[in-house]
Amino acid sequence: MNSEPEPQYGDDELRGDGARLNYGPSPVEVAEMALVEAELDRRWPETKIEPSLTRIATLMDLLGSPQQSYPAIHVAGTNGKTSVTRMIDALLTALHRRTGRITSPHLQLATERISIDNAPISPAEYVQNYRELLPYVEMIDKQSAAADGPAMSKFEVLTGMAFAAFAEAPVDVAVVETGMGGTWDATNIVDGQVAVITPIGLDHTDYLGPDLASIAGEKAGIIKRAPEGLIPRDNVAVIAEQEPEAMEVLLRRAVEVDAAVAREGAEFRVLARQIAVGGQQLELQGLGGVYDEIFLPLHGEHQAHNAVLALAAVEAFFGAGAQRQLDVDAIRAGFASVTSPGRLERIRNAPTIFIDAAHNPAGARALAATLTTEFDFRKLVGVVAVLGDKDADGILTALEPVFDEIVVTSNSSPRAMDVETLADLAVQRFGDERVVTAATLPDALETAIALAEESGEQGEMVSGAGVVVTGSVVTAGATRALFGKDPA
Repeated sequence: MNSEPEPQYGDDELRGDGARLNYGPSPVEVAEMALVEAELDRRWPETKIEPSLTRIATLMDLLGSPQQSYPAIHVAGTNGKTSVTRMIDALLTALHRRTGRITSPHLQLATERISIDNAPISPAEYVQNYRELLPYVEMIDKQSAAADGPAMSKFEVLTGMAFAAFAEAPVDVAVVETGMGGTWDATNIVDGQVAVITPIGLDHTDYLGPDLASIAGEKAGIIKRAPEGLIPRDNVAVIAEQEPEAMEVLLRRAVEVDAAVAREGAEFRVLARQIAVGGQQLELQGLGGVYDEIFLPLHGEHQAHNAVLALAAVEAFFGAGAQRQLDVDAIRAGFASVTSPGRLERIRNAPTIFIDAAHNPAGARALAATLTTEFDFRKLVGVVAVLGDKDADGILTALEPVFDEIVVTSNSSPRAMDVETLADLAVQRFGDERVVTAATLPDALETAIALAEESGEQGEMVSGAGVVVTGSVVTAGATRALFGKDPA
């Protein structure tokens, strides 16, 4: 074994969800936030939605419609939403705008969901925002119960907290990632003058529909008609490359609401991409011209496409076009500052350990492609834990060609697929000799590190070995916490 300090797994340093408690907040702040999270967890979970915006709209009305006090860029889709949202945020910051950002789900700590100035709000601010909104939330709960409706969901309350925090800051622009879907997502009370649609795939089919057209119809709900006003403006739909059946639905929606459209592959595109140390070098065709010498400190061709999508969204927000290009140096600085925790993020060297939040087959395929084209591991061990409602077989099928061995385990979520079921699926794809089981994620990490460091046939250590931990956002977040990474 190498001399690098091992990750610390002491239970006294971990919350039940895997988040470390020693990264900054005081014990009192931590206890107060844990109490708030326990209260929120008694509400409808984020995996359950109802086709209604009545409760969140009522809350916003009671608060004085804070979401109308700043412009917004709204992001929906199946894969890449969080990375695109963070890239947009970084570009706007580089262009001297104060930003508020909503992302979900969180990796380690719920404060990550609400960021101002590119940083999560503090636990103390999170608790304060919740307590200030709680009387209004309870009022709406009672009204809904009187009409035989549900109380506000956890995601609705979190969305209200974010919009209120942005107005209080105040921010110049909000960058808002949907939770699940679009039309009936709680974030859809915001009037995004730019609607961004990342690639659409099959996920959450129980709630969003059984096929791409149905899911696209739900995501398309964030594309809206521009409001009437003294100063007319266009709403713009910025759309990533899509399967034809999804693109047709999105374009039809844009026509219905008279929104302008910018499509990847037509109005903007990736012109060139070269693998570089720590990321990639890009040349991007934006709406306002060519942006060259762009360094993006993220791996994978899919991140290059996310980057040009984010660029086009920011250009659309500022009204850039053929006769108006954004400051190229600012764009370079913005992209160079991008981080996307949990997205093929290196958290250890010797052996190299990456975490990736891929949680559906499309995400797993993107991960596998990146590992194949951008790295040259001689041995690669996977650690996989997935949630029970995900397409585990599709994820394993995508990962099989790139993992020499796989350690299947469970993460901290009550929705996690049990180890035995996941192991049975893994054996079908990998064969019994390539599959190892571990009861817990810490055990799985120790096992995977040992497998990666096993001696070769001549008794020599295998060089160029690595470990990739994936299968779920929960898995990535819990692993990040185990290695002492602060929430970001």
